[in-house]
Amino acid sequence: MQKFKLLLVLFFATCHSSLSITDGLLPNGDFEVGPKPSELKGSIVTTPNGIPHWTISGMVEYIKSGQKQGDMVLVVPHGTYAVRLGNEASIKQKIQVVKGMFYSLTFSASRTCAQEEKLNVSVVPSNEKSDWGVFPIQTMYGSNGCDSYACGFRADYPRVEIVIHNPGVDEDPACGPLIDSVALKLLHSPKRTRDNLLKNGNFEEGPYVFPKESWGVLIPPHIEDAYSPLPGWMVESLKAVKYIDSDHFAVPEGKRAIELVAGKESAIAQVVITIIGKVYDLTFVVGDANNSCEGSMVVEAFAGKDTIQVQYQSKGKGGFIRGKLRFKAMSTRTRIRFLSTFYTTKSDNTGSLCGPIIDDIRLLSVRYS
Repeated sequence: MQKFKLLLVLFFATCHSSLSITDGLLPNGDFEVGPKPSELKGSIVTTPNGIPHWTISGMVEYIKSGQKQGDMVLVVPHGTYAVRLGNEASIKQKIQVVKGMFYSLTFSASRTCAQEEKLNVSVVPSNEKSDWGVFPIQTMYGSNGCDSYACGFRADYPRVEIVIHNPGVDEDPACGPLIDSVALKLLHSPKRTRDNLLKNGNFEEGPYVFPKESWGVLIPPHIEDAYSPLPGWMVESLKAVKYIDSDHFAVPEGKRAIELVAGKESAIAQVVITIIGKVYDLTFVVGDANNSCEGSMVVEAFAGKDTIQVQYQSKGKGGFIRGKLRFKAMSTRTRIRFLSTFYTTKSDNTGSLCGPIIDDIRLLSVRYS
């Protein structure tokens, strides 16, 4: 009987895990399954559950790629359909998660007007006072008018609701951000090892990257370490950093890297435990992502009060060099930080911001013979 109970518990645990999303789109996360004709008035969805798997409130439009808004053609980056959120409109979906685990949420969005637009993303219920984040939809980093964004959260309950809300009050009711794809990824906590005192120094653990997207994922600023979609690291700057993959970019090591896309306003940091008086070597790779980001680039690396500048002349076609900073620890906790000295824009006439990539960051204590 006890054996039967144990098997039953394992069965339900397995079922729960299988129902939980671990890596990929939410159900109908690309909005390709749309409302019935009777649930549409033009492009406006008229019923709260008109879009399968989603609940809507306010004015939500179901947009087809190529649809015109005045003289402007609305482009859907993935597939054929997307949704547009009007003033104070929202979409939400309830999902199964594993309580106590950390997740990243990735979504693609673009502006449909020249005016400033924002999205408020929240996960409820949550034990945190601030369970939401505001994302300015600027589309200054991508060449096609669309960007992807990531945020992190801890699942405090086994069932949560993802809410994406347009908090703006636009003068033009036809304006509003366009949302195309929404995905979730279960994050694993990286460990420090004998080979590297830094966590996730190769950036292999990070947010979900849409396989067909060629513009990377933006990780916004001021993300706290515990809830970062980039485990181990904090985005410690005014602007975002970009998470890139080897399927679409030149990545020096492994499958993932970070592009510092906004000069000194784009920085990442990690605090590591050190021994006062001990000497350490911080090594890292600087390069370009083979994305038409050309010119003179400088990456500044910091270890506490010590710093080094690594210069890299980019031709925008991929390539990298290695840098090293040797320092003596002055504290039991040392902040490791990276930023780009200059602003750079792509040479493809889009004016999109870009910058040097960093990868394969290692921290080791120096042993003298």
